[in-house]
Amino acid sequence: MERKILQEAAEKFGTPSYLFDLDRLARRMETLKKALGSRAELCYAMKANPFLTGALRDLADRFEVCSPGEYDICRRLDIPEEKLVISGVNKSPEDTARMMDDCPRMGRYTAESPAQLELLHQCASRRKRKVSVLLRLTSGNQFGMDEEEVRRIVAERAKYPFLDIVGIQQYSGTQKHSEKRLRRQLSRLDGLISSLREESGFETRELEYGPGLPVFYFQDDEAFDEEAFLGEFASALADMAFQGHITLELGRSIAAECGYYLTAAADCKTNKGQHYVILDGGLHQMNYYGQSMAMRVPTVYRLRERDGEETLWNLCGSLCTVNDILVKQLPVKNLQPGDVFVFEKTGAYSVTEGMALFLSRDLPAVISWSEKDGFRLLRERQSVSSLNTPSFC
Repeated sequence: MERKILQEAAEKFGTPSYLFDLDRLARRMETLKKALGSRAELCYAMKANPFLTGALRDLADRFEVCSPGEYDICRRLDIPEEKLVISGVNKSPEDTARMMDDCPRMGRYTAESPAQLELLHQCASRRKRKVSVLLRLTSGNQFGMDEEEVRRIVAERAKYPFLDIVGIQQYSGTQKHSEKRLRRQLSRLDGLISSLREESGFETRELEYGPGLPVFYFQDDEAFDEEAFLGEFASALADMAFQGHITLELGRSIAAECGYYLTAAADCKTNKGQHYVILDGGLHQMNYYGQSMAMRVPTVYRLRERDGEETLWNLCGSLCTVNDILVKQLPVKNLQPGDVFVFEKTGAYSVTEGMALFLSRDLPAVISWSEKDGFRLLRERQSVSSLNTPSFC
């Protein structure tokens, strides 16, 4: 994104704020679809950034919905119910019943446990309506079910006349950049699908797979040929014996690169020989870099460069914790209060995963930009102090 657009956003909406380039988002979807070919459709994991959901309405084939709140967002944005995949480890009877009543043509539900399977069947049977279900296979954590449990359910599927078990869903982790690892995972899924056919006569019609495609955030990341990597992954999909429908669940890989986080210098000082700049944002709004963030330098720059002597600055946020360090030892010339810094690739998780209520600081404004529509304010800057105020003394 051009610096003049970023500068205009900072001047018009203030800092801290998030800015999402919707044209770049559309190009990213085009890149992924072209690289992966017709073998797989794309499901947007909206937890990565719910503010992009509306922009992806016609670009994504499905939307993974992991909570009642995410479901409500999709309803308000008129996302077609056929595109929704109702996932999540905690499905309440009340929410499940509401969704089945609201959306008789709901796309898919995932069953994360035998208890969830029973819940889905009970809700469907009361409505005398068959619903489509994906059995979630665990990858060795709290999500999904063991392979043995999946085999048992498939073998006993006649017990669930109101469930159309269409296939398998698995999320395998995040930030995976090993082609061999992805091939091994697809091979194991291929083997499970084949064995379900042989053991129980079950034809898997759909596979929804979260490959955890990588995003490289830091300046010292090794060179990575994404085009070649995606080509190898597409080849691995094509080599599968399974010839049913494949949907790839992606969040970070779709959303990350369209996002920019704007934050301004509020104060500058030197303590014991170390130079510190206090930003009006902070770690509570930049959690997507994880624990390694301050130890490595992300793609960050000052909007307006100046001449002068270069000094190494520690970029710190506004929180009252020594952990609120965004970047250590960033070289900057003639730094002054009011200077705006831009962090790139903040489209995924930054806006939702941070410690938003810590210190009761305002939530940043959320803005989108496109060549067609210019700036659009998706969320005004919001005070959260009322959320941290007790209802009685």
